Amino acid sequence: MNRRDLMLASAALATAIAFGGAAKADDKQIAGIVFQQDQFFNGIESGMKSAAKKSGVELLLANSDSKPEKEQSLVDTYVTRGVKAIVISPISPKGSEQALRRASEKGVKIIAYNTFNLGWDFVDADLSSNQADLGRTTGEAAAKYIKEKLGGKAKIATLGFRALGAEVSDLRTNSFLEAAKAGGNEITVVAQQDGWLAEKAVAVAGDLITANPDINILYGANEGGTVGSVQAVRNAGKQGNIVVFGIDGSEQLANFLLDDDNVLQAVTAQQPFVMGSQALDAAVAILDGKPVDKTANVKVLGLTRTDPEAVQAFKKEWKSLK
Repeated sequence: MNRRDLMLASAALATAIAFGGAAKADDKQIAGIVFQQDQFFNGIESGMKSAAKKSGVELLLANSDSKPEKEQSLVDTYVTRGVKAIVISPISPKGSEQALRRASEKGVKIIAYNTFNLGWDFVDADLSSNQADLGRTTGEAAAKYIKEKLGGKAKIATLGFRALGAEVSDLRTNSFLEAAKAGGNEITVVAQQDGWLAEKAVAVAGDLITANPDINILYGANEGGTVGSVQAVRNAGKQGNIVVFGIDGSEQLANFLLDDDNVLQAVTAQQPFVMGSQALDAAVAILDGKPVDKTANVKVLGLTRTDPEAVQAFKKEWKSLK
């Protein structure tokens, strides 16, 4: 191990200890790994913590910060520490496989969540929302808006996360665009860019608005892209001219749907608390020798500006998880 790898492994171990606390050697330890710190993954962590508390197992949490080398070091460090299972949203099908396969070969159970078509033979359980359903549900809301508000024609720019995960990003985006065409709507895609963290997405969306002044819809394929798109429309003073459709659910996005500026029209939320708790429950069941489904689909939830009561209910439930 070179000096850089040693430093990463040491940092990973420090993170694990900081989140998980001291452990007894004979405890049933489960590691939970997220890859960024936003409200979606906060919900995942809350679900894991709740399920771990109910099951009486020790949960060690850490964040890979979307860095493949840090993810690999965390996995290796947890294996060395003796965890019995790793519950993880892998950063990428290719970049994450080697370290997780090594862990599996050493007897660690691997439970994946928030994934799509990993194709790994060593994964013990895989829990995810259908990525095409996420885009399609938002696209259906967009189709209705385009038909009723835009006369059946729309010029759209999209923000995805292809550099992070091309397959999932494309599924969410393409299913959105396909559904938005329903009823004979005429869709013109004027630009497609990456922008999955809010602070980056607001700049990307702002540039898209400047370069394409005739667009009337921005689509964000995840929470950060959606938040950034809304902020960019506001920064450009384009409320009333450009609307936003997106993916993911959070308290902030719920507030955007309830705001009077009419910018954000609809999102489709995954249910991170449910996903996190079910993934941890699956890990516990596997360790106890109980049968679990190899794959499980966590239902998505469509939220629209036209149904504020449902948005308020979602917001109330989300706040209860804090």
